[in-house]
Amino acid sequence: MSTKFYNENAESFYADTVGVDMKELHQRFTNRLLAGARILDAGCGSGRDSLAFLKLGFEVEALDASEALVKKASVLTGLNVELKRFDEVTESSRYDGIWTCASLLHVPRAELPVSMKALASALKPGGIWYVSFKHGVLDRTKDGRQFTDLNETLLRALVAETGGLSMSEVWVTEDKRPERDDTWLNALLVKTSIEP
Repeated sequence: MSTKFYNENAESFYADTVGVDMKELHQRFTNRLLAGARILDAGCGSGRDSLAFLKLGFEVEALDASEALVKKASVLTGLNVELKRFDEVTESSRYDGIWTCASLLHVPRAELPVSMKALASALKPGGIWYVSFKHGVLDRTKDGRQFTDLNETLLRALVAETGGLSMSEVWVTEDKRPERDDTWLNALLVKTSIEP
């Protein structure tokens, strides 16, 4: 994954991302949740999205694999953000919603199924899961970070391999940061069974 990059560049990453307006994506996700639902922000980065969900009245838990970003997100949100990788999640049917915004894309392709299954297990039946990846088909390294790009076909195959999930919505967006021209693949998944 890309933990070393985020530990070494936490300040600049935080500054670049904490103020990005994500309201449209947040609404698409939270519109599917009941008031006060429990959300896991997995790969929370700066803590921006966790803070937004807290302000909307949701119960939020958060984790990240970067020690430096865990510290920054904890300060921003007041949460006890956990230092943890996706494949270390062991909860079962705990969360009404899982938010993985631009985070799973750093997991090497061969390791994605394990991370997906761990997170799927933590989601309650009927729960909603937001995922986003850079749109494409490549495995690449850029500026010290590993990226696993997905298109809709690759995402569908990953969801099928994970099991116990259905794809509710899939859409493509442009990067919200003005200096970026990245295209993002977004999806809302629904847990359809008790165990994936």
